[in-house]
Amino acid sequence: MEFPGILQHATDAQSTAVPVRWSRSARLGDHELVLAANGAGAQRAASAVEAALERFPAEAIVSTGFCGALAPELEIADVVVGSAISAGSRTFPALYPASTRPHQMGVVCSIDHVAQTAEEKRRLRAGGGSVVEMEAGGVAERAAARGVPFYCVRVVTDLAGEDMANNFNRALRPDGHFATMSVLRGALRNPLVRLPELLRLRSRCVRAARVLGDFFADCRF
Repeated sequence: MEFPGILQHATDAQSTAVPVRWSRSARLGDHELVLAANGAGAQRAASAVEAALERFPAEAIVSTGFCGALAPELEIADVVVGSAISAGSRTFPALYPASTRPHQMGVVCSIDHVAQTAEEKRRLRAGGGSVVEMEAGGVAERAAARGVPFYCVRVVTDLAGEDMANNFNRALRPDGHFATMSVLRGALRNPLVRLPELLRLRSRCVRAARVLGDFFADCRF
């Protein structure tokens, strides 16, 4: 769901042989791209980097996709460029792409689960994070190990002050995918609250993906 906006601006998009869950090669302006999605979590993201680099001699690696806001001023579909990645006890620097599109800058907090509550987001914010997600730490570590320039560009799909009624962590499978039926069964236990949240999240993701694509179309790395 995170790549349609980028692909809308791209040309020559086609499937690749990269052994991950989903991948496409494409051209975006002067850039040749390989887009790879491999499920949630740092380990799966790191594996995607390694698999892609076996077939594509990348001059830069970008961790991108959705995130949750930690800074209370961030709104839905705000683009945040990572100034650094905080992943457990490690911190990885990130480079800044040039863009005239509106965006914020801040530390990306990369954790091993979905930050579901406003209280957890407040704790992460107190540690210096601006947004939270699950993959950038794995991508940053592999980029550093390979000596490849690293960027992180994220777009907000949930706000700092929001709690999630649906338990996405319970639905996260070992293969990095969210079990759709598990989410739906949970939603039906409290349909007046949980079903509207799912619909709202989907709408936000569609909007955020479009904004992310517009940002990448304007970027210079």
